[in-house]
Amino acid sequence: MIVLGIGGGIDLIDENKYNAAHDSTAVLLDNGKLVFAIEEERLNRIKHTDKAPLRAIRECVQHYGIGIQQVDRIAVYGQEQALNQALQHTSLERTDIDGSQGIRSIIRNLLADEFGYQCDYERFLFVPHHMAHAMSTYCMSGFSDSLVLTMDGHGDGVSTVVSSGRNGTLEMLNTWFMADSLGFFYVEVIKFLGYEMFDEYKVMGLAPYGNPAKYRRLFKKFYRLLENGSYTIQFDRIDYLFEILQPRRKNEPFTQVHKDIAAALQEALETIVFHILDYYRTQTGHEHLCLAGGVALNCTLNGKILNSGAFKGMFVQPLSHDAGAALGAALYAVQKEDPQVPMPLLEHVYLGTDIGGNDTIERQIATWDALLAYEKVENIVETTAELLAQGKVIGWVQGRSEFGPRALGNRSILADPRPVENREIINAMVKMREAYRPFAPAVLEESVGDYYEVPANTTTTSFPYMIYVVSVKKEQQQLLGAVTHTDGTARIQTVSRATNEKFWQLIHNFGQKTGVPILLNTSFNNNAEPIVNSIQDAVVCFLTTKLHYLVIGDYLISRKEINASVLQQLVPSIPLYIVRNCSTRYRHGHIVTDYTVQCNYSPKYTASLSQEAFAVLGRVDGKQSLQELFQSVALAEEQRETVLAEMLDLWSRRLVVLKPGAAELL
Repeated sequence: MIVLGIGGGIDLIDENKYNAAHDSTAVLLDNGKLVFAIEEERLNRIKHTDKAPLRAIRECVQHYGIGIQQVDRIAVYGQEQALNQALQHTSLERTDIDGSQGIRSIIRNLLADEFGYQCDYERFLFVPHHMAHAMSTYCMSGFSDSLVLTMDGHGDGVSTVVSSGRNGTLEMLNTWFMADSLGFFYVEVIKFLGYEMFDEYKVMGLAPYGNPAKYRRLFKKFYRLLENGSYTIQFDRIDYLFEILQPRRKNEPFTQVHKDIAAALQEALETIVFHILDYYRTQTGHEHLCLAGGVALNCTLNGKILNSGAFKGMFVQPLSHDAGAALGAALYAVQKEDPQVPMPLLEHVYLGTDIGGNDTIERQIATWDALLAYEKVENIVETTAELLAQGKVIGWVQGRSEFGPRALGNRSILADPRPVENREIINAMVKMREAYRPFAPAVLEESVGDYYEVPANTTTTSFPYMIYVVSVKKEQQQLLGAVTHTDGTARIQTVSRATNEKFWQLIHNFGQKTGVPILLNTSFNNNAEPIVNSIQDAVVCFLTTKLHYLVIGDYLISRKEINASVLQQLVPSIPLYIVRNCSTRYRHGHIVTDYTVQCNYSPKYTASLSQEAFAVLGRVDGKQSLQELFQSVALAEEQRETVLAEMLDLWSRRLVVLKPGAAELL
């Protein structure tokens, strides 16, 4: 039985009608085995995309060599009634939306338009949001009996569910609705710190710089712990924070007040979650715990639960965000059809696009030969390890891409974990992120106990998904300066030879050269894009950052000396989600014309342009080079230099695409 699990938005990439959901995803299961999974963002290059997962679906079926007509069941996370009600409410505000058309028909029509095949209505199965989250973690945990806790902003109006899993069956024990959402509680507070939804992980990294006691009494007014493991959130009281600060604006410095608020928020979340767990662990007698939902990506919380000794074993679904709900919906469909189908353990998440063999890699790199120097290296692991030991920062791309929010050694930026200054170096090179945020270590599974405090009272001793924060041994903290946080902790990844031989060999080689079998591992992307997926993505990220080297497969890649004439041979195109705007306004009695490009899904991603650059973009057809476009609008030589700089800036911000002319042949 082949099951396709999907979820996320229903807009086409050039639309912004529904603006619903996020983290659009497709996964493919064959008789319960997870064979392919990818988030739409990796393909359409929009972070947390709310666009329909059509590229992801196509990638799934093409990888497995089937057509959409061969899929037996299409599982969608979300209650059908709740999704239809959301569509009806949207139609009240948008006259171009037919509120009477149900979600089943919309998805069916999207698939028919994309694949030319009309799926039967009965082929679709809708799975409640939190049931999908619960299935994603319980089914893949390996635990027969387990307490299961799912927490997020909300899905179907529900924000938290605690369940009991026994012998493959889930029994719901309690439900909290959106009015008591732990996810929204976190988001509402971090708005005072200058952050918004999807920035929660940043505040988790800020919290260790603060003192939770400073505002503990205030934060206790924001929630109440009730009997029987229950709680309630007092959202109306969060405005009390105005009495101690005005909301921080973007690019303003962080004060100690901000840090103390982050610490108090993190402590409040932990207090509520432990209150739930303590009660239901006692009531059910469960010795194991499974977590999922967006709040379960709070690695600090996970680490404290692990270290508490409350449970003998613990599994946190590494795909705890809504992408994992697509997986859970598919697992639910399999079990519903045949409860006897075994649910395999989650062994790894290298489930996405494969870069292909060396011939494919060289053919694609060769199209960039005006900008890149490259060579196939006989022992790429040895060469890369030596470069890392010399202090180089390297983009590393191998095999199949990771499914989920972490780069785990196949789409990674790697560096020496020892020099503390590597944090600033990598930030300046590529990440452009807040200086306080820590980088994560990837350590050989066999060596984790030599550097990190691994709890002895639990069966959970492997940490392959960067989902737990643990303590760095005191005697190793100074040595591991680039990957040890201010409180002496780290969000670790243990690397197994069985699941990623090449990455294991690289770390092993680095360890032989330096005595430290650990690498700094961060996601391969800049601050404007999702993690790279394809060879082309990796090349573009390399060319628009200051990484020292790029390794793809067995190829070592560096930059050539690049001048303006070479860059002008690149061919621009405009992503389908980009909108060009020309508007006028009055300023001090004069008419001012503004030229901008903007993403259709968010005004946050907007860039101002000169009139000349705007004119050039107006003539982009995906065929003419920049040089040809400059000539077509009669730019003077000095104007060309300015407009070229604008185009390169737009490229680095992923607001335009630049490719060599030969790339269109691929």
